[in-house]
Amino acid sequence: MMAAALTLSVSVKAQTLEEGIKMYNYERYETAKKVLTPLAGTNPLANYYLGLSELQLGNKDAAKALFQRNTDNYANMGGLVRIAFVEGRPAEGNQLATALAGKAKRKEWEQLKYAADAITYTTGGDYQLAVNWYKTALANYDNMDMRLSLGDAYQKVQGGGGEAMTSYEKIVEKDPKNSLAFSRIGKLWYDAKNYKLALENWEKAKEADPKNPLPYRDLADAYSYVGKYDLSKQNLEKYLEYSDKTDEDMERYMDILFLSKDYKGAVSKAEEFIGKGKTKPRYYGILAFSQYELGDSVNALKNADVYFQKQDPKKIYPNDYRQYGKIQLQNGRVEEADKYFNKAVDIDTSKNKSEAFRENAEALRAAKEWMMAYKWYDRLIRQYPDDAKALDYFYAGVSAYYGRDYNAAAKAYEAMETKFPDQPSATYWRGRTAAAIDNEAKEGTAVPFYTKWLELNIQGYERKPNDLMQAYQYLAVYYYNKNDKANTEKYLNLIQGLEPNNALIKQIRDAMGKKKS
Repeated sequence: MMAAALTLSVSVKAQTLEEGIKMYNYERYETAKKVLTPLAGTNPLANYYLGLSELQLGNKDAAKALFQRNTDNYANMGGLVRIAFVEGRPAEGNQLATALAGKAKRKEWEQLKYAADAITYTTGGDYQLAVNWYKTALANYDNMDMRLSLGDAYQKVQGGGGEAMTSYEKIVEKDPKNSLAFSRIGKLWYDAKNYKLALENWEKAKEADPKNPLPYRDLADAYSYVGKYDLSKQNLEKYLEYSDKTDEDMERYMDILFLSKDYKGAVSKAEEFIGKGKTKPRYYGILAFSQYELGDSVNALKNADVYFQKQDPKKIYPNDYRQYGKIQLQNGRVEEADKYFNKAVDIDTSKNKSEAFRENAEALRAAKEWMMAYKWYDRLIRQYPDDAKALDYFYAGVSAYYGRDYNAAAKAYEAMETKFPDQPSATYWRGRTAAAIDNEAKEGTAVPFYTKWLELNIQGYERKPNDLMQAYQYLAVYYYNKNDKANTEKYLNLIQGLEPNNALIKQIRDAMGKKKS
């Protein structure tokens, strides 16, 4: 019975060590620490992986102390080599790595592996040397984990992507359930812009081990990069289900909540961070910009002020200033808003700032700050004529029109009609602007534009009833003023066809009847 109990105890410990290493490889460092801590006192390999976990969590001194407890163990010797590189002593790191690898006698492999690992997973070492050591070690002991590390080392050697892929593919040929290798293959294909194969291999990684968080994270990043934020959010939520939910993970989640327009969720996460006493400037930025989208103007302004006070000016981007401007607009601070819109353009390093001008204009137009919007559209048209779109001219005119600068509107629509003769709306709005200037319909300045617009025959173009009504009413009044009964009746009948009880019909016909009498 004692022998059976002892065997069971050893088996459980082995499984626990294996689980700890697995958690480390899945980048679940806090979980790895919990699993490995009880084993580290008696198991040098558990001690080594515990030290690596501390190192990944940024606890260099704790890692160093752990490695120093087993200075006669090859794995922990490799840990101390890593410390040299992490502490910025690459010459010493390379020297220690070479010394460790040199301890390997014929048919031995551990010294070579741990020396190579120390170089592969830090910076400053000779990656080609690591590759060579892995190859020698594999000749003595063919191991899937070592092949994985060999692939990782190849990725750091210039032009080594193909060899890395070969190394990972050899793993999945022998071990079709190796989720880590499929994850690496997916990432390589993604970096090579072969997105179909990347997705296929990430799916295989998930099938091999559905609890491996890494393919979900990589998929989330990939979808985020191409702007598919809802898919990114779905994969990130799956990643969080199997990850340690570190602050970095939750920050990533907060970001994707904002980008996927889940503003309530983004506010909740930002407030959660701040409530825990974490006061990174970006938390206030996400909070403010989300509150703006939710229409919470007062809190948006309060938190935006904190963001701009706390954030390093070098880390404030053009769109941050633009968002700040929008928040100022939401609070009725128009001059302040325009100041920040100008600031957004000033710090924009793009050679072509047409899109920045357009975004400023659209924000002001949405707020019905018509003449400020017109100025930005006008700047865009004048400074970037080759990039100005038909809509830019159109909205320049609309903004000037509603801002009651009819001359500016007339110029915008004339320029639009000249540059985009296939756009009927330019002709219509030339008529409408002329009608606004000739508001008593006595001069007839809108007649040629409205007449031309009504006669246009463009396939697929349908005139809106409200636009037709504007034209018909102006023309009816104009011809009434000119005592042109036939044309007056023509347009009154057209008005009647749109709106039988329109008051203008009776008003003009009554007036015409009085003229007769």
